[in-house]
Amino acid sequence: MTTLLTALIVLVGGYALYGLLVEKVFGIDSKRLMPAQTRADGVDFIEMPTWRVFLIQFLNIAGLGPIFGAIMGVMFGPAAFIWIVAGTIFGGAVHDFISAMMSIRSGGDSLPELVGRELGPVIKQILRVVSIVLLVLVGAVFILTPAGLLAGMTPDWATTTFWIAVIFLYYIAATLLPIDKLIGRFYPIFGFALLFMAAGLLYALLFGGHAIPDGFAEGLQSRHPSPESHPLFPMMFVSIACGAISGFHATQSPMMARCLKNERLARPVFYGAMVAEGMVALIWAAAAISFTGGYSELQEYMSGHSAGDLVHEISVGWLGTFGGILALLGVIAAPITTGDTALRSARLIVSDFLHVDQSKLSRRLLVSLPLFACTFALMLLDFNVLWRYFAWTNQMLSVFTLWAATVYLARHGKAFVITMVPAVFMTTVVVTYLFTAPTPEGFGLPMSASVAIAAVVDAICIGLFARYKVLLTNGKLIHDVAY
Repeated sequence: MTTLLTALIVLVGGYALYGLLVEKVFGIDSKRLMPAQTRADGVDFIEMPTWRVFLIQFLNIAGLGPIFGAIMGVMFGPAAFIWIVAGTIFGGAVHDFISAMMSIRSGGDSLPELVGRELGPVIKQILRVVSIVLLVLVGAVFILTPAGLLAGMTPDWATTTFWIAVIFLYYIAATLLPIDKLIGRFYPIFGFALLFMAAGLLYALLFGGHAIPDGFAEGLQSRHPSPESHPLFPMMFVSIACGAISGFHATQSPMMARCLKNERLARPVFYGAMVAEGMVALIWAAAAISFTGGYSELQEYMSGHSAGDLVHEISVGWLGTFGGILALLGVIAAPITTGDTALRSARLIVSDFLHVDQSKLSRRLLVSLPLFACTFALMLLDFNVLWRYFAWTNQMLSVFTLWAATVYLARHGKAFVITMVPAVFMTTVVVTYLFTAPTPEGFGLPMSASVAIAAVVDAICIGLFARYKVLLTNGKLIHDVAY
């Protein structure tokens, strides 16, 4: 119990202290006009109350990530608790806040435009493809799970195919309608439900007599049943993405940056939403090992059940019927609401690089139809394959975002170390995972070789950045410093 409370307190302290430091490093201008004011269009650029923007941002970046990811990640052992806390404070929250502020300063541009401006046109084109692929993957992945669950709870005529069609129709509406008509009205409800469920579990953990066998006394080694094929590094750092750092978040931050009223609200919304997600991940990780009785017991349970089964049993067992309803909202509504905003973000990215005005419904539909078609095609693939590629692509996107943020801070004369350190670390994670993961998602190389390749890639990235800094210092590079 002490571990959980300490971790939660450190997260709150991280927001209050390190979050403030990051805000000061970037430099907030409360008098600057916001994209919602300079580019108001009644569709995507709309001022909304801060509490709505926070809850929408929280739900957009969370979904099932801090629940399922934390459950799967804690199977690696107590190191998961350390990664959630450190990853959130020094990685994920910085990543989300800086990407949002870069978008605000550029008039609400989407992620590929932001990264491309800092890392060059070639990287911009790569990021356009990677971002759209990731977002379409999210849309496809987060249709299948809730559709299957709904089919099991409804009459026989309401098959999985039926629910896929229903969810798809909802996706279309959420992607095309003005953001304040559907997302702005209903997302805060689901976001609040997700937070309320986590608060209920925390209360049960603290006052329900449940022990949390965190296992720190036995060391930080991997507790995974197959440690040879699933080493702690880098596998755990890819498994726990949305609860620590996730590239997907940077595709969502610009969407909410278009609805914010003032720059001074950016830290509570973007850094704060990531900290809230980290707290949810901590609670679910603790609940998983507490409910099952320990790491080996969790491994045994997961060998015959899904993460969704465990979420339902914990919620009903600890929170009663009401908890079961909240679990239903979480397991079914959360992935749907993540999937639809993923497709909406994909529409914004495509419209940005094609320079297609989105004020008219016909133009929004023109941009969205190919995205819907690709999402449907991907759903025909095996779910496990989809999820593996989603996880790796997700973290790779965070690497590009962090390096772009590092260049941005450097050329504005700011302390770029706050993004460079997590950029180097995540580069190591992603490259090591790519080369050590078993085929077909990776190359299946020995860990020593994979780490050596990652070290070379790190050295190249650091060397390129060092060269950039020298040219910048010597005045041999010209930038639009107003950006």
